Amino acid sequence: MRILITGATGLVGQEIVKLCHAKNIKVNYLTTRKSKISTDDNYKGFYWNTDTREIDTDCFKNVEGIIHLAGASISKRWTDSYKKEIISSRVESTQLLIDSLKGESHTIKHVVSASAIGIYPDSLTNYYDQTHKVVSDSFLGKVVQAWEQAVDGFSKLNIAVSKVRIGLVLSAKGGALKEIAKPIKFGVGAAFGSGKQWQSWIHIDDLAKAFLYVLENRLDGVYNGVAPNPLTNNELTKTVAKVLRKPLFLPNIPKFIMKLVLGEMHIILFESQRVSSKKIESKNFKFEFHHLEPALEDLFG
Repeated sequence: MRILITGATGLVGQEIVKLCHAKNIKVNYLTTRKSKISTDDNYKGFYWNTDTREIDTDCFKNVEGIIHLAGASISKRWTDSYKKEIISSRVESTQLLIDSLKGESHTIKHVVSASAIGIYPDSLTNYYDQTHKVVSDSFLGKVVQAWEQAVDGFSKLNIAVSKVRIGLVLSAKGGALKEIAKPIKFGVGAAFGSGKQWQSWIHIDDLAKAFLYVLENRLDGVYNGVAPNPLTNNELTKTVAKVLRKPLFLPNIPKFIMKLVLGEMHIILFESQRVSSKKIESKNFKFEFHHLEPALEDLFG
């Protein structure tokens, strides 16, 4: 089997590539940097540029499925121009793939795209599954809605479409966990706001496995990429401190301070989404990390 991965050099992409190679799945990947192009048979690079709408269509050769992860990071200050980039990087990269496949004979049967739980409205009481129709009116809600609509375009080419709505990804190599752990390691950690906001998290190994599982088992539709046991921000902060054996004694950090520091992006820390993983579990997907403490022990170990 050969698959094409966009965003293969990112945090999640690297883990999926590792998993593919362990299962003898060959990987083609798209990169915007010609210097990053590898010619190995099991890890082949191809150039693309969404601004100039260039793509090396050889990337689709003998490919059965696409895992689509490409998109500008949301962990950067949301200026007006960067907000446009966050949306366009997702929508235009998707459109470029679709347009490049139109009229081409190809072997692609399935696309699994990244998405995000930011589509669900901020709520302390709701327990969201994929059937929830109301979209968050936040900027992230708009991003995810535009992204998912673009991805649906693959179905017009008779390609099955799946979306994995990703929660808070926990990795030792980067992303949110490093930022959460940093002040705690220095003894100045604290929860955010009321601390009651729900955080639906997932260990990066389980997320990489989920993407491949959806692809290999041809599971179309929407799945939540979150572990079975979400926690409040208070519980998450306490558990990180416990695993790192650090004290927590500071009061919670008020929302207005983080708004000053991060601007509109502060909502990432304060939005509450309690999200269900039951649908993917009903398809016999087995999480290795159900609970936060063992997940953190594995990552900080």
